[in-house]
Amino acid sequence: MGANSSSISELPENEYLQKLSGSEPISENDPFWNQLLSFSFTTPTNSADLKLLEEATISVCKSLVEKNPRTGNLGSLIKVFLSRTKELKISAECQNHLFIWQAHNALFIICCLLKVFISRMSEEELQLHFTYEEKAGPSSYGAECEDLIEELLCCLIQLIVEIPLLDITYSISLEAVTTLIVFLSCQLFHKEILRESIIHRYLMHGRCLPYTSRLVKTLLYNFIRQERSPPPGTHVFQQQTDGGGLLYGIASGVATGLWTVFTLGGVGSKASAQLEQCSPLASQSLLLLLVLANLTDTPDTPNPYRQAIMSFKNTQDNTAFSSSNPHAFQINFNSLYTALCDQQKSDQATLLLYMLLHQNSNVRTYVLARTDIENLVLPILEILYHVEERNSHHVYMALIILLILTEDDGFNRSIHEVILKNITWYAERVLTEISLGSLLILVVIRTIQYNMTRTRDKYLHTNCLAALANMSAQFRSLHQYAAQRIISYTCRHLRRYVYVLDKLYFPHSHCSTLQHCFSTLSDNGEELLSLTCSHILRSYASSLFSLLSKKHNKVLEQATQSLRGSLGSNDSPLPDYAQDLNVIEEVIRMMLEIINSCLTNSLHHNPNLVYALLYKRDLFEQFRTHPSFQDIMQNIDLVISFFSSRLEQAGAELSVERVLEIIKQGAVALPKDRLRKFPELKFKYVEEEQPEEFFIPYVWSLVYNSAVALYWNPRDIQLFTMDSG
Repeated sequence: MGANSSSISELPENEYLQKLSGSEPISENDPFWNQLLSFSFTTPTNSADLKLLEEATISVCKSLVEKNPRTGNLGSLIKVFLSRTKELKISAECQNHLFIWQAHNALFIICCLLKVFISRMSEEELQLHFTYEEKAGPSSYGAECEDLIEELLCCLIQLIVEIPLLDITYSISLEAVTTLIVFLSCQLFHKEILRESIIHRYLMHGRCLPYTSRLVKTLLYNFIRQERSPPPGTHVFQQQTDGGGLLYGIASGVATGLWTVFTLGGVGSKASAQLEQCSPLASQSLLLLLVLANLTDTPDTPNPYRQAIMSFKNTQDNTAFSSSNPHAFQINFNSLYTALCDQQKSDQATLLLYMLLHQNSNVRTYVLARTDIENLVLPILEILYHVEERNSHHVYMALIILLILTEDDGFNRSIHEVILKNITWYAERVLTEISLGSLLILVVIRTIQYNMTRTRDKYLHTNCLAALANMSAQFRSLHQYAAQRIISYTCRHLRRYVYVLDKLYFPHSHCSTLQHCFSTLSDNGEELLSLTCSHILRSYASSLFSLLSKKHNKVLEQATQSLRGSLGSNDSPLPDYAQDLNVIEEVIRMMLEIINSCLTNSLHHNPNLVYALLYKRDLFEQFRTHPSFQDIMQNIDLVISFFSSRLEQAGAELSVERVLEIIKQGAVALPKDRLRKFPELKFKYVEEEQPEEFFIPYVWSLVYNSAVALYWNPRDIQLFTMDSG
């Protein structure tokens, strides 16, 4: 890195860059361009070198900003690049390394300059810099070029969609994708969401618009193929062994020098381990796709890139395209599904999966029809299981994906038919064999529990409970551990609820027994209260619920005022336990509804759930008189009474196997008409109003943190704080 760093730090003194940013206009036909563009490097990827490159570029840019209005050298550089891209497709087919190499180098310089320009000036100022022209001689590019920004944007898109992806074109394809991201990066330097943007307008209208579907399709295929980066230096000739320069004969002149200072690792140097394990082009293409898909609609034009993502179809789908969407296309869904399954470790891939499931009904229908749905669901569950290691946005996306999937009854049935062996990443208990459905329940409950004890995010636990509720009517053959966790998690909140009521209504009481009951509970709530504590808790809860049933809201309000008075000020914040009461009540209500839904719809399929319910029946019985839970407790109380009676008739000292046998027999005998019918538990994911307020900062935080070979000074970022996401 020392050599790299010193080389980068010397860039501002480089004679060719000094001339580019100097006060002398340079004609497009000047041999200077061959000299400027004849350098070899491996693009830096570590943050230290990227930061140095950024700092070195800034000094060159400052000079160019000052001199460009008189020299037009930025426009000349862009026109040199545009003139060389005209023959890129032929160059790729003819294996013309040199031509592609210099075109790539021109684009790399343009990208570096643009990145600094965009971070330090308005779009209007940037647009103005594209209009300055050199006066030194006639233009070889042609007078027909009226708008250089549009010409460059259109050229970049054409390069991405038309140039075949070969070893010698990989770098320039990647650079084209990167430059489009840089063009759109003006959003990073605004706190507000950009709803009017010059660059957006170019991309959503005019010459770029007809390429919409091809660009989206190409970016998707780049993601699907995950093409690895070719060995460094594939697009150039090998350097001499002494590291010196090479002179190349070029049709328009002879290069008289090599920009040897800019080696950045050297041609042929070993690629980093990170690049050996991934595809920079796939990663960058996905980021660009997410940025494009989240551009805001204009008053007169909906985002065409989002339209393309919403409407593309499977290559095996022979139905006609809708005439209302000109941006529709076809893609291989099997390949897309495989890539989505393989790449879920990254935020970007999870966000893409969310977008496709939420916005593209063709993809959603295809995914739900797959017979290997576990390949997609298991990576999502792993994200949720490792919630401590993931950023909150990634967890949200994974959770919403599950919620969208559980809206489908076929999915809810099929996941209980998929049997998994040895889930090694699930550490709480050895799971040698479990259904996908039972594993999903375990992971979601664990996520709720983590949220309730750590992050306390209402949005998170609401969506977790909604996913469980959607599944509840189709619970089948629940694993004993999954059934146990459903009941024990509910019990934990029932106990917590009584404890909070005690603290709220009687803030000066010192019920040491009750305190002990809760202080001895472990985080996972598995421990049972002793019979003595349970008896005290039962009688205590009964008196509390009797108090509540008289006038629930009024009593709660009076207790809250009394508690504030004891704190000495009406402005004093209530303790956590008082703020938690409504949340705990909501969770209990939903968990009871989930249990009730399972009992009324599939009791005979779930003896393990009935067993777990009976095992903790004392606690449930305390809540039959609670005004908020009375209705939902009727069925649960009936099931407890019915099966308790049958167990008593069978005698004492029953084995687990015998109890389960009695439950299975009783499930057939239980008169279903005695169970009260409730509306079906169904929740549908609906995006918030103005979703761009969430998604645009999220996408750009992913670009900032994950983009290949791109660095922005964190002090310049306005869109989000550095810990967002």
